[in-house]
Amino acid sequence: MQEMRKLSLLASVALSLCAPQALAQEALPPDAPDRPARQAAAPDGNLMREIVVTAQRREERAQDVPISISAFSTERLEQMNVRQPQDLYGAVPSLVVGTQGNASRDVQSYSIRGQSTGFLSSPAVALYMNEVPLPSAVTLALQGAPGLMIDLENIQVLSGPQGTLFGRNTTGGAVLFVPRKPTNELEGHIEGSIGNYDLRAVEGVLNVPVVDDKLMVRIVGAYQDREGYTRDEAWNKDRDDVHWYSGRIGITLRPTERIENYLMAYGAKSSNNGAGHIHRGFNIAGLQAVGFCADPPASPVPGLGISCDVYRRQTELAEEAGPRRTRHSVDGFSKISTWGITNTTSIGLTDELTLRNIISFQKLKNSYASDQDGTPLQQYELNQNAENPAGPVPGLAEFGLPLFGYINARKDVTLPRDYLKQFTEELQVQGNMLDDRLTFTAGFFHFNAKPAGMWGSAAVNYCPALFTGACVYSLSNSGVTNKSNALYAQGTLDFGALAPSLEGVRLTAGYRYTWDTIRGFNRTWDPDVAAGTADCLIDGLMPGTVGLNEVERCTYEATLKSKAPTWNFGLDYKPTERLMLYAKVSRGYKAGGFNTVAVRPETQTFEPEKLTTYETGFKSDWRLGAMPARLNLAYYYSDYKNIHRPTGDYNPLTGAAGAKIGSASASIQGFEMEAMVRPAPWLEIGGSVSHTDADYKEFQEVVFAPTMACNGLVAPGGLADFACRPFQFVTPWIYNINATITLPVPEQHGDVSLYVSYAHVSKQATSPMADAQVEPGSVLESYGLLNASLSWNGIGGSSIDATVFANNITNKLYRVSNANGFNDLLTWTTLYGEPRMYGLKLRYRF
Repeated sequence: MQEMRKLSLLASVALSLCAPQALAQEALPPDAPDRPARQAAAPDGNLMREIVVTAQRREERAQDVPISISAFSTERLEQMNVRQPQDLYGAVPSLVVGTQGNASRDVQSYSIRGQSTGFLSSPAVALYMNEVPLPSAVTLALQGAPGLMIDLENIQVLSGPQGTLFGRNTTGGAVLFVPRKPTNELEGHIEGSIGNYDLRAVEGVLNVPVVDDKLMVRIVGAYQDREGYTRDEAWNKDRDDVHWYSGRIGITLRPTERIENYLMAYGAKSSNNGAGHIHRGFNIAGLQAVGFCADPPASPVPGLGISCDVYRRQTELAEEAGPRRTRHSVDGFSKISTWGITNTTSIGLTDELTLRNIISFQKLKNSYASDQDGTPLQQYELNQNAENPAGPVPGLAEFGLPLFGYINARKDVTLPRDYLKQFTEELQVQGNMLDDRLTFTAGFFHFNAKPAGMWGSAAVNYCPALFTGACVYSLSNSGVTNKSNALYAQGTLDFGALAPSLEGVRLTAGYRYTWDTIRGFNRTWDPDVAAGTADCLIDGLMPGTVGLNEVERCTYEATLKSKAPTWNFGLDYKPTERLMLYAKVSRGYKAGGFNTVAVRPETQTFEPEKLTTYETGFKSDWRLGAMPARLNLAYYYSDYKNIHRPTGDYNPLTGAAGAKIGSASASIQGFEMEAMVRPAPWLEIGGSVSHTDADYKEFQEVVFAPTMACNGLVAPGGLADFACRPFQFVTPWIYNINATITLPVPEQHGDVSLYVSYAHVSKQATSPMADAQVEPGSVLESYGLLNASLSWNGIGGSSIDATVFANNITNKLYRVSNANGFNDLLTWTTLYGEPRMYGLKLRYRF
């Protein structure tokens, strides 16, 4: 009943404001000049224009697409100062964006309607650039690289399963980055930005029609550098900084009216000082249980344990330093590079049939180092080619601990964490028949992502404080190959082709069959250089000790093959030109994966996820008196099976500890509402609200340590029930309110507009099987952010534009990620979001 009251209240607020947000529309005054073809006027003089989207692999008005879709034009992205995925959090219904527990802040993974990228699994929400999926890492939930969100025609966010039309099977949805293609105009711009935290950015675009309407080229380049907002006092460096550059070239060739070829090449590279993990505490009881520390009258374990005050003092120092200062034992970093080439050829076979071929080759490489306990102790750290302090360790001297530089620093780990190459090929035919009453797309899709070289990593887990600087790093090599082939077809039939009385009633049906093959290997070992031996880790069924030159014997391999159909059936009806009603049911499927931390043969792979979603809603354009307005509403219910959930694992026969990917089932339901109103030609008010209610139906796992679960304290070897736990990476309530005001400035002086938005997100659970009582900090607190931008385009009738922007105007302190290592790694760290950011952008257009 309480939830229904919330729903009624929010619906009333939304209806009174008629607030839209990411609806792909741009409200324009009656005398506004025509925009490029990417925008189309709404019917019946509604005085609204909207982005033409490609959600169904063809150009359509967003209001004519019977799915939940949010889209942002270039102009809106500029107003919102969107430069990274995190900037969209709160602006799109049901969309959650964040690091999702990954050690690198550059990893900003998408989750929609409760479907997120799980540990070691393929994306639940795929990112596409120019209709091609961006390469995705395996050990991190990373797709693409920073710097790709430049010179875009629009960004489209599609909610729900997208398995019948798009390349990769996904359960959550798809995010489409649509780059601006070359035009037949000699044009371009150069833009510079400055701001606080020493922000410096440059962007340039040049569009050249080499041969009139036959050969056109568009070149884009961008660079951004910004100091970090978390100070590492041990290293005298700023963490959470930004440093990337990217470029893109697009070439359109039209040798005849029926043939068009679009070639796009891009590249992006990011290098920074890594994430500023903030220490929040140690699990003292857990440290005592394993003998790492003791309190009187107990005595520390000789040669292993020390006083627990050593750990407590580190927490005290972190609390005194506050959320913007830290002290790491590792000089962290994050390096990501990617590049790719895509080619799209369209051939008009007839007036009704078009043949398209989309082929791509891309590469992605990433490396990182991070301190996951956030202190000079080496309780838990991930270290790749990272150096360590050469001087005293702050905060340890008072306990008589070693003051030497960390002798266990590994400078020989130079392999990337992920390094893969990806090839895709898609051949499709599109049809438009029966006077536009029958449209269809059918095709074949091939996907092959495999290692481009060896992957490697080094990590320290459970290093006692007494041995800080001397613990052995565990070394690891791995590689995973994903191959997928699919046949698909989807069409829409307007029944007006059968009977005039049925005009406006449309049936959409799609079917796809996918074959997936996943192969992987892993080897992990502890080296003993003095003895010339290595202890094999992870899979305890392998030899325990081998020679240092025999670490290949620590390798295990596995292959997973799966296949499944996905489908989509829906009806939509337009009783009037301004109203569309729709209902549909769709099946989603996401491939399983290879487990690089398995300790038993039966856990080396994990099976695919499956999702069935039922959705109904409407899209409407209408008037409040003389005011044009828009209201879109969707309700959905999803049956989610075999959900990928990581959990610890243990092999009692060998004593090896690792992890496995468990499975769960759940039901998820919710609604998404977007609206807009233009009470005056100079004012646009918009907003959105969404509610996601996710509940596990079954979630049981065997535990190998005393575990507090829904069925009480479960002893080792027992079956723990986690069905009462909050659903991971779901924000139950998200709402956004925004307004655009066009200021009354004489036309000869240019256009001046003010954009203001407030986005609020409720609490978010980040642990797969724990709540805040079991895993401190695992539930991120709710927060709201106020952003604004003031733009003056065509200053004094010139070709110069200026924008002043500010994000998080109130300087809100909020958390965006939690490491969730309190119970297994015995430490707790968190990441905070960006403080107030502001700056000035100047653009010269030609």
